[in-house]
Amino acid sequence: MTLQEIIDDSKSIVFFGGAGVSTESGIPDFRSVDGLYNQKYDYPPETILSHTFFMNKTEEFYKFYRDKMLIKGAKPNKAHLTLARLEEKGKLKAVITQNIDGLHQAAGSKNVIELHGSTLRNYCTDCGRFYGIDYVAASEGVPRCECGGIVKPDVVLYEEMLDDNAIRSAVSYISKADTLIVGGTSLNVYPAAGFVNYFGGKHLVIINKAPTPADSGAELVINAPIGEVLGGLKI
Repeated sequence: MTLQEIIDDSKSIVFFGGAGVSTESGIPDFRSVDGLYNQKYDYPPETILSHTFFMNKTEEFYKFYRDKMLIKGAKPNKAHLTLARLEEKGKLKAVITQNIDGLHQAAGSKNVIELHGSTLRNYCTDCGRFYGIDYVAASEGVPRCECGGIVKPDVVLYEEMLDDNAIRSAVSYISKADTLIVGGTSLNVYPAAGFVNYFGGKHLVIINKAPTPADSGAELVINAPIGEVLGGLKI
């Protein structure tokens, strides 16, 4: 079956996506040839984006974070927009994303499960007050709350646990879906990569430029940019 035929045949689709969904919006992938893991800094990105580094070298963390994680002017691409239309039509039940850029919501998606949080939200580690992305972007050094506490991005750093509610919700949606579309993710980062194992529905589709460990179990594998693929569908 083609992707169009699978979509037409489906009543309960869940989309599970990663960094490749946003690269066509100008947001760099972590592991691609020109991604963050292959750029040169005083520390490797995975070290900088860790809980330990945030706690011990907070100012250094924010230098990198403002420079590389706060992407200004990024807009939803055809993948985001198509998924929002699928939800509007009642076919897509949930978007589960590893991304922290908020582009699914900007495209109009309502039921988005953010496994790794969002750069759009930040909170005081002392009093819990929330701040928007502009507050952090405009700050210098370590952003501080009015109470004096350090403001931390509401994103899951390395060494931190995923939110239990997000995990439970993601597993629930995947286990009930008749179609799971996995897109723009290498399926190498756990525990999120293991979510595919909870799918027991009819159609498993994988759209990714490079092979993934789940390809052999998929009904359809498309090695192409996801915006190009989803943008060609008739919804």
